Amino acid sequence: MAVEKLTERRPEIGADELITTLVPPPRFDDVRLSTYIPNPDEPSQAAAITDCGAFAERVGAAGAKRSGLRGLFGRRGSGGDAGDGKLGLYLDGGFGVGKTHLLASIWHAVPGPKSYGTFVELTHVVGALGFGEAVRRLSEHRLLAIDEFELDDPGDTMLVGRLLKELTAAGVFVAATSNTLPDKLGEGRFAAEDFLREIQALSAKFGVVRVDGPDYRHRGLPEPPAALSEDTLLASAEQRPGSTLDDFDALCEHLASLHPSAYGRLVDGVPAVHIRGIRAADDQAIALRLVALADRLYDRAIPVLVSGGSLDALFTPEMLAGGYRKKYLRAVSRLTALARDAEASAPVSHG
Repeated sequence: MAVEKLTERRPEIGADELITTLVPPPRFDDVRLSTYIPNPDEPSQAAAITDCGAFAERVGAAGAKRSGLRGLFGRRGSGGDAGDGKLGLYLDGGFGVGKTHLLASIWHAVPGPKSYGTFVELTHVVGALGFGEAVRRLSEHRLLAIDEFELDDPGDTMLVGRLLKELTAAGVFVAATSNTLPDKLGEGRFAAEDFLREIQALSAKFGVVRVDGPDYRHRGLPEPPAALSEDTLLASAEQRPGSTLDDFDALCEHLASLHPSAYGRLVDGVPAVHIRGIRAADDQAIALRLVALADRLYDRAIPVLVSGGSLDALFTPEMLAGGYRKKYLRAVSRLTALARDAEASAPVSHG
């Protein structure tokens, strides 16, 4: 029985689709602030619900356009509120504390027009449409929600700084998530001191809401399921119509040929992804592409089954000690959750 391969897919996203597809991924279609269950041992989570709700109300009441704004954003004050009247909200915390749930809930609570995308999707929109056209289209929205806000190189730092300056001047509200406080963005990844001014300018645009707590995906079960045998992996792929089966090395090569913003389209509609011969990534470029793929698989709740090495050995100790550590740990967390989903949906033998 023939099994489909991701390496045989080459998705393309037209320029006109870029803005219309800026919506929360399927996993977060039904999330709301009311469905976020705060950890009783982490008071910041309940406080974050209040702050996010207040922010959504401000966005909804403000209308589509505002101009002549002064003092747009600022750091959270000692009073504990994320900032009455502020136009930016930054959700900071470790992976697995529900920041994306909160961000998508804000998006759902706000009337349109509005947009939601990951940081890499946003930079791709600017690259595909051109800066001026991207600003023109996004300025028509009352909210821009940015998930996984990252500054991995100087070019992106300056690009996003310019973009947010233009959008906020047009009255667009901005909400974002990341695992790094705004004034620490870029730290350990490039020569941050050379771009300190740009980083600080971005930092000044957000009121910060801290979301503390352990990774909910790993409570009580930190280890990923064991890798499957080659025969078991093939049998699983054959028993799940429409699922895919790829060799790890070939998949990594294919990912390098696509822009990361296309990874979501690459896996759309796939009921399960099978990867044969998992091993540690060879270098940082491959590792970061795997992070982006893991995020898109998680967004779509697509179960993942593998043979070869363990998912928690996908990134080398050197990578886990470097500037992208939080990205790699998030990817392992999400892939582990998807591997458990695979076990739960169709248990198979580890023979």
